[in-house]
Amino acid sequence: MSILGRPERLPTVAATTATDTRDENTMKFLALIYDPEGNNDFAPGSPEFEAYMGQWMALDEALKEAGVYVGGEALQPSSTATRVRVRGGKQETMDGPFAETKEQLGGYYVLDCKNLDEAIKYAAMIPVHETGTIEVRPLLDLSEMMDA
Repeated sequence: MSILGRPERLPTVAATTATDTRDENTMKFLALIYDPEGNNDFAPGSPEFEAYMGQWMALDEALKEAGVYVGGEALQPSSTATRVRVRGGKQETMDGPFAETKEQLGGYYVLDCKNLDEAIKYAAMIPVHETGTIEVRPLLDLSEMMDA
């Protein structure tokens, strides 16, 4: 992390995807996708569902074509989540949802980009950008630190 709080390019290994044409001067970013839960609850098979999912499929293809796609998944609703804590050797669990907030974490992408600006460019393409929030964070490559 730089003094200004912007991520610096840390040494990383090149991505290992089959379609990877990136060099080792890239770094991985996590794009966390927040959106109001239930905002896009369309019935599977409906025209609205098909149109909505089409946006996501087009994004996946664009990210893969650009060579920045590492992975990503949608999450089930926060009501299905469980938090686990261990305090004093005792395990505690708490079922979700956990907080009354407008937006919930609904999924993520892992992107392999040249820099933060490129990661932001691709994050802005995520279909919820008009109704939700995309948080972009650089991933820390611990394997390089362990080899030092």
